[in-house]
Amino acid sequence: MADTPVPRIIDARELAPPEPMELTLEALDTLPRGEELQLWLLREPFPLYNILKNNGFAHRVEYCDDGRFIVHIRHAGA
Repeated sequence: MADTPVPRIIDARELAPPEPMELTLEALDTLPRGEELQLWLLREPFPLYNILKNNGFAHRVEYCDDGRFIVHIRHAGA
């Protein structure tokens, strides 16, 4: 049984744009295949989705009862 890597988390709930986007793109530059980056926000980052797709990343969004949007990001096909 393989260990599942612990996801990297960027808690950007208190950050103003464009800092969450900048931190996310920097983190994706070094994200190994098979690992996940989680971006925690208080609003849905619609501009990010096309950037992810165009750069070979897949994502899914989790809507939390506490108002958070958690964007789970990994390499497409990983």
